[in-house]
Amino acid sequence: MKIAVFGLGYVGLSNAVLLAQRNDVVAVDVSGERVDQVNAGRSPIIDAELEEYLGGKTLKLKATLDAAEALQGADYVVVATPTNYDVDTNKFDTSSVEAVIRQAIAINPDATVVVKSTIPVGFVDDVRQRLGTEQVIFSPEFLREGKALHDNLYPSRIIVGEQSERARIFANLLLDASLNKDVEVLFTNAREAEAIKLFANTYLAMRVAFFNELDSYAIAGGMDSRQIINGVSLDPRIGRHYNNPSFGYGGYCLPKDTKQLLANYSDVPQNLIRAIVDANRTRKDFLADVIIAKKPRTVGVHRLVMKAGSDNFRQSSIQGIMKRLKAKGIEVIVFEPALKESHFYGSEVLSDLEDFKRRSSVILANRITPDIEDVQDKLFTRDLFGAD
Repeated sequence: MKIAVFGLGYVGLSNAVLLAQRNDVVAVDVSGERVDQVNAGRSPIIDAELEEYLGGKTLKLKATLDAAEALQGADYVVVATPTNYDVDTNKFDTSSVEAVIRQAIAINPDATVVVKSTIPVGFVDDVRQRLGTEQVIFSPEFLREGKALHDNLYPSRIIVGEQSERARIFANLLLDASLNKDVEVLFTNAREAEAIKLFANTYLAMRVAFFNELDSYAIAGGMDSRQIINGVSLDPRIGRHYNNPSFGYGGYCLPKDTKQLLANYSDVPQNLIRAIVDANRTRKDFLADVIIAKKPRTVGVHRLVMKAGSDNFRQSSIQGIMKRLKAKGIEVIVFEPALKESHFYGSEVLSDLEDFKRRSSVILANRITPDIEDVQDKLFTRDLFGAD
């Protein structure tokens, strides 16, 4: 079976590699550099399993800049292009997804287009009606940065937003390529699948926000957050997972997905969803004030990335802290090996870790790593349990 995959980010590349174990996959991207890296067996993003599979596994995978080449003769077209949240329109920018759908309809109208990009509730119904096609379905992804292929090889669940034979075939393609055959497969309607994705990520954001607000309360009251969280989490209904405080929820998915879900509530009464969105801003305001109260001369930011094994710092929560500190006139410097530039939004980027430590009065760290354990007296982190 031939499958075209559009987009070589976390979602697209992990799906392309997964499916290329047993199918002919042609992946399309707008970046010639990414295309060349994939064709050379190198991963353009940091992800241990992606690097392993691209470098050493036998895959029927080719990357290209030519959309027509990928679409010609494809049975399925997987769309994994970016859908950033547009603050002006108060919704996802789905233009890149729609552009691929239009290309697919024009070149290969019989192909089934499976949208993997996150989209607003109602997108599939709307695009089908506007473009006069029934070939578009949605299948949400549930991947972690730095663990994208792992999460496709060992999926928590497989969901396809259509109850049809073509939906079952696509689900089986994912299941057959995975290493976990004992996984629940769910076929839903289109809008329900779209809602599952947004509500799942908003629940995760809510959990992050809850433990962050608990941590803020403990800091303000001079209490030990770790003790409180340990005691609360021993309730089996709550559990000890996903309870490590942070500077706020961030990354590519949670901030934009919570805002999109809130926008989808425009005609429905709600209180909780708005609170989840607002809580992230409040957390950053609070922590910035705590840091400012220390009267630092220079604040060093040790790594912009939020998760171990990742090189992605899009929308990382620590950037919100940086902006607040700089607005108060505090110098902010950055140590981030993933950055090649000399400055990041006006902040100097240092490549010498020892110089970075020496110049920093306070060092902000998402996670405590061995290379900064010798400056504990300077560290400001909310990493209580050493987990992402």
